Amino acid sequence: MRTNTITQRHRQLAIPPIIIAGGDTNALSIAWSLGRAGVEIYAINAPGALVKYSRFCKWIEIARGSGTLQEDWAAYLLGSESEHLRGSILLAASDVVIELIATHRQQLSKKFRLDLSNPAAQLCMLNKLCTYRAARAAGVPTPKFWVADTREQIWNLKDDLVFPLILKPILSHEFKDKFNCAPFMQARRFDEALDAFDAVSNAGIKTFLVEVIPGPDDKLCSYYTYLDESGQNLFDYTKRIIRRFPINMGAGVYHITDNVADIKELSLKLFRHVGLRGIANAEFKLDERDNQLKLIECNARFTAADCLLAASGLNLSLFVYNRLTGRPQQVPKTYRLGLRLWHPLRDYMAYRQLNKMGLLTFRDWVRSVLRPQIFPIFRWYDPLPAIINVVRRAHRLFGRMRIPRFTGHRRQVEILGAVHLAGEINSGGRHQT
Repeated sequence: MRTNTITQRHRQLAIPPIIIAGGDTNALSIAWSLGRAGVEIYAINAPGALVKYSRFCKWIEIARGSGTLQEDWAAYLLGSESEHLRGSILLAASDVVIELIATHRQQLSKKFRLDLSNPAAQLCMLNKLCTYRAARAAGVPTPKFWVADTREQIWNLKDDLVFPLILKPILSHEFKDKFNCAPFMQARRFDEALDAFDAVSNAGIKTFLVEVIPGPDDKLCSYYTYLDESGQNLFDYTKRIIRRFPINMGAGVYHITDNVADIKELSLKLFRHVGLRGIANAEFKLDERDNQLKLIECNARFTAADCLLAASGLNLSLFVYNRLTGRPQQVPKTYRLGLRLWHPLRDYMAYRQLNKMGLLTFRDWVRSVLRPQIFPIFRWYDPLPAIINVVRRAHRLFGRMRIPRFTGHRRQVEILGAVHLAGEINSGGRHQT
């Protein structure tokens, strides 16, 4: 008995469980990467998160208290209910959890294994205004931006402002909690800027004004790396956006791995200026007016494109896991170029927008997607999250279907029933445009 207990303990130390906290499709990607590597996975997330339905995850149900979601998660992680997870690796997949871990890092580090981090730098990257100011100090180009805390200050800036512009939230996750729309508000005229400012101010959201860089969405690009204890970048990875939805303001719906010139140097200037450690990602847009890459934002965490990174040769979550557990691994030196991440429905909506503007024909759209694709939600070896997603979308469209309540491995008949329902929706249901 004692020998078995010791063996089990050694196994736990060698392959500790992992807790994925927060996130959306990136949480699902982490579950796929680590679950297939034999790691035991737990997930903390919003009640409807798709990662809840992954065959690789054990869902942690956290009772809602009187505080925010972040406060409830912090109370669970720091309390006795999570004692059985002591020694697990805790990974952040959202801005909310980055803030949570940075705020409680000292306490959490006594109970969980945490990835390498400089909390002050991470919090600066969460704060978009701090990010832009740090970029300027580091000599990294940004769009024009202006700070205004009152309506009167916006009036005083009237002659300096350029349109269109956006009201960029200082903390994106606070904005998303209040507004179910794009991650910012756009204004094409001065009166629209005032109205947008009133709306966000009344909601208690702090913003600043940022110039919109003209040009199509395929001028957006990203750089990824991991910064070790000395600030050395351990690898380099770049990708581009092909399309977003809504265009010029929504999330990326079609991505491609590429070798983007100049983005590495600019990103590292910013990362090293603020002292960032661990995962680092920066997004830029090429401004064709002066042919400069200009900073859009920085993320010190796993992003929505994580499954594209993994498929092209940079399994970021496994890299972090192996590094934390001391398991031998080779630092990735190359990755596959030209690999694509595609959100079919949302990309079709982007096509329709572009088509109405005379910028993309149906033939050219079809030609662009008739090639091997990576999908953000569907995998043959873990189909349930995609099935749930289809049923939910159908439920929103038709408003008369009950969503099956299963949370992981369930009876085969339930899964087949959901597949049958999804098939009926796609082939025989009412069509709405």
